[in-house]
Amino acid sequence: MSRVKKGLAAHKHRKYLLDRTKGFTNGRSTKFRLAKEALLHADSYAYRDRRNRKRDFRSLWIVRLNNALRLVDSELSYSRFIALIKGKTELNRKMLSELAIRDEAAFVELVNQLIK
Repeated sequence: MSRVKKGLAAHKHRKYLLDRTKGFTNGRSTKFRLAKEALLHADSYAYRDRRNRKRDFRSLWIVRLNNALRLVDSELSYSRFIALIKGKTELNRKMLSELAIRDEAAFVELVNQLIK
């Protein structure tokens, strides 16, 4: 049986890994061992933050809605609005937030209908 040398595969693997670390600082972009460890951390942060992004956007929509509601009616808070809107409309927080930003007149009309 012939001998298999892994030089080509190892070189390909190192090149792939170092390509992924392009832009990292100092030896983390040029030295294989440091780059490998930096990528382990980077990938774990990326995995974690893909889930955190959903949380962050929901929080952003809530803040935007609360601000828009306070501008419409100073007494109306986000929590009261959500209690009013439950079961009455198919709009979610993202849609309501976009409506408040892009079409303020329609948002004001929606809020006034729900208050009455």
